[in-house]
Amino acid sequence: MQYQELGDSGVEVSEVGFGAWVVGTDWWGDRSEDDAIEMVQYAVDQGITYFDTGDVYGHGRSEELIGQALADVRDEVTIATKVGYDFYNNPQAGHGELPKEMAPEYLREAVEKSLDRLAMDSIDVLQLHNANVDEITPDVLELFDELEEEGVIEATGLALGPSIGWLAEGDLAIEEEFDSVQLVWNVLEQEVGNHFLETIEETGSSTSLIPRVPHSSGILNEQVTPETELGEGDHRGFRPDEWYETGWEKLEKLRFLERDGERTMGQASIAWLLSHDPVASVTPTFRTKADVDEWAAASDVPKLSDEELARVDDLYENDFGIDRDDGMDALRSSVDGEDIQSAGLDKLAAD
Repeated sequence: MQYQELGDSGVEVSEVGFGAWVVGTDWWGDRSEDDAIEMVQYAVDQGITYFDTGDVYGHGRSEELIGQALADVRDEVTIATKVGYDFYNNPQAGHGELPKEMAPEYLREAVEKSLDRLAMDSIDVLQLHNANVDEITPDVLELFDELEEEGVIEATGLALGPSIGWLAEGDLAIEEEFDSVQLVWNVLEQEVGNHFLETIEETGSSTSLIPRVPHSSGILNEQVTPETELGEGDHRGFRPDEWYETGWEKLEKLRFLERDGERTMGQASIAWLLSHDPVASVTPTFRTKADVDEWAAASDVPKLSDEELARVDDLYENDFGIDRDDGMDALRSSVDGEDIQSAGLDKLAAD
């Protein structure tokens, strides 16, 4: 496992991180809490030191379990969490999005409650969760500065999701030099990541990018195939059939990234993301110890060659030669799609 600094915060993260949205929730199918804790601890044994949770996951239960699982190695790991959804005063309806609350007073109280659940004195990385661009106010930025000065947090981040869009929010976080911006980004869904690479280059910002969904919800690691029946509660079932059908065709055109005995497609998908300098850590969705074994090793597989990277670019620029709607053309943005349209993009991914 290789390790990188998050922004210029001094906080170190493993190049492969653990997305703890699978801990304390049923969004990826049922698992016992004991199994979840065991897998988190197993990930530490494989060199993973970056663990990313959120207060809304399981309405606090993910944080509690992460705190329990990592209590004995607290000084050896980096813990990130997210605040901004008010699950305290609003019931959850299935996978529907809860109301957000980004007032500084609420956020400070939410951080204190997260610390209690994690049973920790400080949070390594505090992220605003799906904040709209107009919610990242000077007062919120001042709160983050105060929390850093008080030693409550070590680094700042913005976690972006498709329910609000991406570009204006991520651009603002990069311009304000947040230490990290988390986003959905993979070989099949590149628009947003490519845009932020340009923003970082143009601004000279030190912000690190943290991609999630590196396997495009199971296609690139072949955990979702034409024969797969997704279980009840598995949120990937909300993607349209057309998206999976085109995805399987694209996968076949990416087979050149595999190297027998040296690099699997699942590892290549992570290595492709790590080939971009601003990427500090990639957080796949682990379901089993076998996943941890394979993907944690992606930090050390042979790097993609310039020729391989160029072939990926060419395929993507030409939509993999597939002239068919993939069912994902709906724009999602907090500014009614204007930022996406002005960037020349015609679609974004759902996570």
